[in-house]
Amino acid sequence: MAERESARTKLRAHFLANVGRVMDSDELREVAGGITEWARRVRELRNEEGYQILTHNDRSELKPGQYLLEEPAPFPAFARSISKETRAFVLDRNGFTCQMCGAVAGEPHPYERNRKTRLHIGHIVDKSQGGTDEPSNLRALCSVCNEGASNLTLDRPSAQKLLIQVRRAKGSDELQVLEWLVQKYPAQARKLLDFG
Repeated sequence: MAERESARTKLRAHFLANVGRVMDSDELREVAGGITEWARRVRELRNEEGYQILTHNDRSELKPGQYLLEEPAPFPAFARSISKETRAFVLDRNGFTCQMCGAVAGEPHPYERNRKTRLHIGHIVDKSQGGTDEPSNLRALCSVCNEGASNLTLDRPSAQKLLIQVRRAKGSDELQVLEWLVQKYPAQARKLLDFG
């Protein structure tokens, strides 16, 4: 535990002394004292302390293994109360797709092309309004929607609205939707083909 806090303290001080400078994983590993879990300490700084440490998932100009702290002031951070298992369940249940805008994890974000989509877990009914951390009250949200979603709940589109949008699309886009549906629901697709 002391090694963990010591490495995190060293990394925090190093980021704050190098605001605006791109650092690589070798540099940060050395700062953390060569421990193997240095990247976890960086995630803790980001997730638990609120420091906006950017990676290639956030900015296209950053290469894998590069990190950047743009601002020294952390955003408000909250204690982590959602387990890794619950987080994994919700992401899988939601198809690793933002439930507000449809952005897919790891792909370029449809509204901010200069960064890849990073998913977070958001509450449908916010905790400030009595919501719980149960999976039924959680959904996958991209960082763009999560930043603007505070206490906002959007209705899911109905089948009719979805079909209208698909029918308006180009044929190549309609085929892409079909391919995605067949991959997501292979057993149902086989049933439909057998009856066809």
